[in-house]
Amino acid sequence: MTALTLPVALPPATRKAGLGGALRSEWTKIRTVRSTIWSLVAMAGISIGLMSLIAWATMHRWGRFEPREQADLLRHPLEIILARPVFVSQLVVAVLGVMVISAEYTTGMIRSTLQAQPRRLTVLTAKIAVFAILMLVVGELLSFAAFFIGRQLIAAHIPVHLGDPGVTRSVIGAGLYLAVLGLFSLAFGAILRHTAGAITAVLGLVLIVSNLTGLLPDSWGHHINAWMPTNAGQLILQAQRAPDDLLGPWQGLGVFAGWTALLLIVAAVLFRTRDA
Repeated sequence: MTALTLPVALPPATRKAGLGGALRSEWTKIRTVRSTIWSLVAMAGISIGLMSLIAWATMHRWGRFEPREQADLLRHPLEIILARPVFVSQLVVAVLGVMVISAEYTTGMIRSTLQAQPRRLTVLTAKIAVFAILMLVVGELLSFAAFFIGRQLIAAHIPVHLGDPGVTRSVIGAGLYLAVLGLFSLAFGAILRHTAGAITAVLGLVLIVSNLTGLLPDSWGHHINAWMPTNAGQLILQAQRAPDDLLGPWQGLGVFAGWTALLLIVAAVLFRTRDA
């Protein structure tokens, strides 16, 4: 009598891995791509290297400044060591945020990703979570490094300490701003699915449209300008609220986060319904 051999149940190739597997996969992808490493190196070079050069040059020319210019720098000590580096670093963050997802569409790897993990929202959630944590950690490290190094460079003429009103909030807020900007850019990459187009859209909004709204007339133009995503978000970098600011620092960052959440929702809907 022949013994029956029961078939061994093999896991199907299309088995749906959980969020943990998707997170590990996205972390592996983002840390092994050369563009990520070079982008982070560029952020460090801008946040610390370029800031140090600007701070040193400013202090070297301190005696040539008019009293009005010196007083303005004394009132805004973070302008040199924090706001200017963030303004340039945000360009790198925007490009990296777009490429986190658009590069997969460009190379066609998105189809392999979705074959390995058919749950599209799980894939997008993993990309968002991994990139948000990476940008938050890197942003905070570079913000505090830039502050402590820059503080030493300007100490002879412009004293500034973490205990000064609004300073700690601004330094922490700089890292938060970069993290939100990264997700804002990622959403554009997911919506447009084209690297060059998404980068152009984000940088055009950040550098051109946001500034042009300041030229709109009357109070409605002032309100539109204040509620533009990055204009609102950058208020977190100011240690003191300006008299004509319509939003406070945390309110501004909240507005920026709200715009980002809205774009991510649109990106999620399109990511789930469109073909890869």
